Amino acid sequence: MRIFRHYEHIPGAYQGAVVAVGNFDGVHRGHQALIAEAEHHARERGAPLAILAFEPHPQEFFRPSAESFRLTPFRTKARLLAGLGVDAMFALPFDAQMAAKSAQDFVLDVLVKGLGVGCVVVGEDFQFGRGRAGNATVLAYMGAMEGFGVEIFKPVADGAEKISSTAIREALKAGRPDEAARLLGHFWTVEARVEHGDKRGRTIGVPTANMRLTDCLHPAFGVYAVRASVVEDERIVSRHQGVANFGIRPMFETPTPLLETFLFDFDGDLYGKHLSVELVAYLRGEMNLPDMDALKAQIARDAEAAKAALAHISHPRPASQGRMFFK
Repeated sequence: MRIFRHYEHIPGAYQGAVVAVGNFDGVHRGHQALIAEAEHHARERGAPLAILAFEPHPQEFFRPSAESFRLTPFRTKARLLAGLGVDAMFALPFDAQMAAKSAQDFVLDVLVKGLGVGCVVVGEDFQFGRGRAGNATVLAYMGAMEGFGVEIFKPVADGAEKISSTAIREALKAGRPDEAARLLGHFWTVEARVEHGDKRGRTIGVPTANMRLTDCLHPAFGVYAVRASVVEDERIVSRHQGVANFGIRPMFETPTPLLETFLFDFDGDLYGKHLSVELVAYLRGEMNLPDMDALKAQIARDAEAAKAALAHISHPRPASQGRMFFK
């Protein structure tokens, strides 16, 4: 999958694409269905399949906060989209200039003159342009005027419940990663570079990979059964199972929340590498233990609980082997 950070001077091979437009935060089942609809139209037209999304998420531009609300860091999102067979991702910067574009200018400048779209696929609640003045009806009208197709996709529901990024965020904040996985269609995944820590885990035989979640939502504090992948050069090179703690470590009072992952079947150096971690099951909340012996015993119990939870996984891993090329 080619990744473009701009919409001007796009190579001819990606002109005339069928473009699914949205934030795609989480790449959940609703997003997957919309992308599948776009893929159907791309096949019919013999055209490339592309995604248009903004970086950062517009909500982060308009309402910045200390903790990110987004479900998926950019690299995780891109890898999930590549796994769905997307040919190109237009990850356009959302800044003051983009925010000021009227709905008409967005269509003319970005979609028509820039990307040269053949067809655009959006959800029925799609809004765009300065003041969110444009909607799916406006887009369809302009598409007819400018010569590109517009397909309006209805949201996917799970029973009576609409699948939304908001519902997934609420599930993760409440310590329900299994519910989040049901709505996502894959386990919620975080990815970051492994940092050097205080190395206390090594002294008790449980070395951990330490990661700070700076560009995604913080889930409920506590201990999780996890699956982890080591990522090199945008490819997953090895997969592992483990147990992880996310929080402030009451025994040691970490000033900012930290994800510490102990991999059961890994022996090597992870410092500086990217680790992708899937939260599979929530095991317990954080505990303030009296000493290192108690901590070691508790980690052993947590590891056994994690292995039991991981042995009964029914969700498949997301397709995530697509190759990404940045432009």
